[in-house]
Amino acid sequence: MASTRVLLVHGLWYGRPGMLPLAVRLRKLGWECELFGYSSVFGRAAENVERLADRARKVDGDRLHFVGHSLGGLLILKMLAEAGGVVPGGRVVLLGSPLNGSAVARRMAGNRVLKPWIGQAEALLDRGVEGLARGREIGAVAGTSSLGAGRVVARLEKPHDGTVTVAETSVSGLADHLELPVSHTGLVLSRQVAETVDAFLRTGRFRRSCD
Repeated sequence: MASTRVLLVHGLWYGRPGMLPLAVRLRKLGWECELFGYSSVFGRAAENVERLADRARKVDGDRLHFVGHSLGGLLILKMLAEAGGVVPGGRVVLLGSPLNGSAVARRMAGNRVLKPWIGQAEALLDRGVEGLARGREIGAVAGTSSLGAGRVVARLEKPHDGTVTVAETSVSGLADHLELPVSHTGLVLSRQVAETVDAFLRTGRFRRSCD
């Protein structure tokens, strides 16, 4: 895997350090990881997409995988839809990304007190993605441990991870979709998640307990 890299993209409010626990676990599993940081609240989607595409083009490697948490996954998909042809090929893993849009984000955007906390991220979180990038295997992991502030903001359909519902993470065209008993934050902290991400990056399928 000397010429293969993994680029990790954080979600809303997390920043680059938020993906460090997952990066550490993936490095122990043999992957060379890089962290991409961006302004999730104040940065416009178009600007963040352009910066991510530029960073991806500069990664030293013949093959580039992506792992995105929540909003980060949506940013990855939008970037691949617009500039995927100039980015090295590889697989994509989405962790708790609301592909169908986020009920919590819509509720926050409609509240004048909470709206500033979501900022420019509303553009991606409101409706999610229109389609998946062609030519890439994309897998999504959804959490089912309902610990999170999101359930205070909006009434969430079960099962959910405390912020994003399982239904919001699933769309047609995914190579694989897996539910795990972790919270939204737990998706980047869990050893089980790291191991199943590792499996998908290697094989295009998630590792299940019966495997």
